[in-house]
Amino acid sequence: MTTTDTEDRNRKRPSDEDVDIYNEDGNVRSDFLARLGAAIADRDTLFLRQNVARLHESEIGDLLESIQPDQRLALVRLLGDDFDMTALTEVDETIRREIVDQLPNEQIAAAIGELDSDDAVYILEDLDKEDREEILAQLPFTERVRLRRALDYPESSAGRRMQTEFVAVPPFWTVGQTIDYMREEEDLPYSFSRIFVIDPTFKLLGAVDLDQILRTKRQTKIETIMRETNHPIPAEMDQEEAAQLFEQYDLLSAAVVDENERLVGVLTIDDVVDVIHEEADEDIKRLGGVGDEELSDNVISTVRSRFLWLLINLGTAMLSASVIGLFDGSIEKMIALAVLMPIVASMGGNAGTQTMTVTVRALATRDLDIYNAGRIIRREAGVGILNGILFAILLGAIAGIWFHNYQLGAVIGAAMIINLMAAALAGILLPLLLDKMGADPAIASSVFVTTVTDCTGFFAFLGLATWWFGI
Repeated sequence: MTTTDTEDRNRKRPSDEDVDIYNEDGNVRSDFLARLGAAIADRDTLFLRQNVARLHESEIGDLLESIQPDQRLALVRLLGDDFDMTALTEVDETIRREIVDQLPNEQIAAAIGELDSDDAVYILEDLDKEDREEILAQLPFTERVRLRRALDYPESSAGRRMQTEFVAVPPFWTVGQTIDYMREEEDLPYSFSRIFVIDPTFKLLGAVDLDQILRTKRQTKIETIMRETNHPIPAEMDQEEAAQLFEQYDLLSAAVVDENERLVGVLTIDDVVDVIHEEADEDIKRLGGVGDEELSDNVISTVRSRFLWLLINLGTAMLSASVIGLFDGSIEKMIALAVLMPIVASMGGNAGTQTMTVTVRALATRDLDIYNAGRIIRREAGVGILNGILFAILLGAIAGIWFHNYQLGAVIGAAMIINLMAAALAGILLPLLLDKMGADPAIASSVFVTTVTDCTGFFAFLGLATWWFGI
C-alpha cells in the first residue's frame, strides 16, 4: 500500500554551479533578464538549459513573471522536456492559463505524470473540461483515479490541496516489515516523514513518525507504537479552516479523510503556507474592491474587476450627496460649512476603516466570535468616543481660530464625536452582520462603512450647524 507525506516538494536540482538570478533587493537582475531575452530571441537552448532549466521552480516562476508575455511561451517551448511544469504553480493564474492554453495536451499530460498530485491538480483545475479530460485519459489508471478524486472536491477545500501520495501500512505489521517495505518498494514518494496506519477498508487508525520507527526494535508491532492521528482533516473542509488547524496545533502535516473516515490524502505545511498567503491576498483585495485581479491582467480584465464596486461606490456617493442637498440653504448662507464638512466625513471614514480592518481580520482568523463579540464591541465604542473627544477638542480649536467663530468650533467638535462613535460601531457591526448572513465581510464592508460615516458625518455637522445657528 503506497502513498506519501511529501513535506519537501521544493527540491532543487543538482548542478555544478548555482545560478544567482536575484539582486541584493531580492528582485530578478536586469542583466540576467537581458541575457535571457537575447537567448530566447537567438533560440540559444544551451544557455537556457545551463542557466534556467536547473533553477528551483520558484525561481523559474519569478522569471516567467518578469519577462515579456511573448517570451514566456517561447521559453517553455525552447526548454521542452527540461521545463519543470511545477514552476507554473508559482505564477499567477493569468500567466499559468496563458502558457497552458498554448501547449499541446500531450505535452501537458507527460509533464503532469511527473508532478506531485497537489501540483497536478493545481494546473488541471484551470483547464477547460474537454482539455482536462483528454489529459487525464492519457495518464495511468491509478494516477488518473487519484487526480479525478481530488478534482471532485470543492475548489477551496482541503481535498483540492491534499497530496494523494502517502505511505500506509496495516497495524499488524512489525517495525521490521515496515522498514523492509520502505527499502524494497520502488513506488514510494520522494520524501515523507510519517507513516499512516489503516485497516483493510483504508479507514485511518493512526500514524507513526519515522523517528519512532528508527528507535523501535524490529519485532515490535506497529499498533503498539502508533498514536492517534492529530486532528485529521475532512476533505470537504475549507482550506482556510484547515490552515487555522495547522496554526493552532503547530502541525507539519495532517491526514485528510473522507466522510467515512477513510484516508484519502495528506496536507502538508508547504501547501498550508500557500493557502495562508492566498487567503490574506484575497482579503486585502476584497477590502479594496478589486476582486480576483492579478498584476499580469490586461486593461480590459482589470476594468471588469474594478468596475462593479466603483459603480456601487457611485451609488453610495449619491446617497451622501443627497444628505448634503438637504442643507444646501445652510451651506449658501455659511460658506465655512462647505470648507469643514469634508474633514468630518474623512475622519469618520478613516476611523471606520481602522476598526473594519481589525474586525475582518479577526473574523478570518476566528479570533472574534459570539463569546467575545460583546466585549470587543464595547472596546471599539470606547475607542470611538475617546478619539472623538480628543479630535473634537483639536479640530474645534482649529476651526474656531480659522473662522473666528468658536461656536462653529463647538459644533464641528460635537459632530466629530458623533461620527467617530458611528464609525467605530459601523466598522465592527457591519462585518459581524455580513458574516452572520453568510457573506464574506471583506467583500462589501468598506463600501458600507464609508457610506455610514459619510452620511452620519454630513448629517451631524450640517444638522447641528443649521439648528445652532438657525440658518
